[in-house]
Amino acid sequence: MSTQLVAVLGRGVVDPETPVLFADDAGLTRGDGCFDTCRVVRDDAGTRVDHLERHLARFAHSAELLSLPAPDLGAWRALIDEATAAWAVPGEAALKLVLTRGPEHTPGTPTGLLLLTAVDGAALARSRRGLRVVTLDRGYASDVFAAAPWLLGGAKSLSYGVNVAAKREATARGADDVLFVSTDGYALEGPTSGLLVAAGGGRLVAVPGGATGVLESVTVGVILEAAGGAGMCAGFELLRPAGLLESRGAWLVSTVRGVCPILQLDGRPMPHDPALTAVLARSAGFEPLATS
Repeated sequence: MSTQLVAVLGRGVVDPETPVLFADDAGLTRGDGCFDTCRVVRDDAGTRVDHLERHLARFAHSAELLSLPAPDLGAWRALIDEATAAWAVPGEAALKLVLTRGPEHTPGTPTGLLLLTAVDGAALARSRRGLRVVTLDRGYASDVFAAAPWLLGGAKSLSYGVNVAAKREATARGADDVLFVSTDGYALEGPTSGLLVAAGGGRLVAVPGGATGVLESVTVGVILEAAGGAGMCAGFELLRPAGLLESRGAWLVSTVRGVCPILQLDGRPMPHDPALTAVLARSAGFEPLATS
């Protein structure tokens, strides 16, 4: 059973060994494009894509920020339906939607494709048990994007070199992940995750977008809405790393990996409430899987 599936807009599902990009595609040569990633779960109840409409809306927003042609969301839904209907791997998977400006030799012909890949359940379990995190300077202030929209704050761009380099630095330091910090000292986000903090006074807070350039996290948004509906004080606030150490707990949250508690921050132990972690994870749809 193949653990990867490829589908192309206008073509449908193709053999994973089929070439799908030209060598001069701007997404490959310049990182000129956007993507979004959804969580797919296949279990005894069937196959589902979590929070698809939210992800499609963010995908379209990223395309708009990059001045790409507006994606035909109807065509993307049909492609996703075809791909998930052909998917037979039990457990959790990542569904990555990719839109590039296309090949330079045929301007105005964007490339659209998706990649559906099974994820390592053991690796997910390790991350969901908790992470050792190091802070890294992101190299800009917390409000830089207000005056510099061309920096593409809030876009899920294919230009991911810095994020990958940060992950390598975490590994080199014996850590699992990174928390970026602004030059004026505020916690921002992880390379592939949003930050969620149980702050003082029963507040559940995330980092605001806009001027910070922080990507809007679909999963963080779902959790905040659920928390607000349950009567918790949920919102957005800038915090310093020292504030995380004084909190009830903090999590790096992402679509596929889920709600991962930060157990260490720069080598210092973090507060951790397993019961609260379970509540937050459940509110975002991360339940134990019954696989077939």
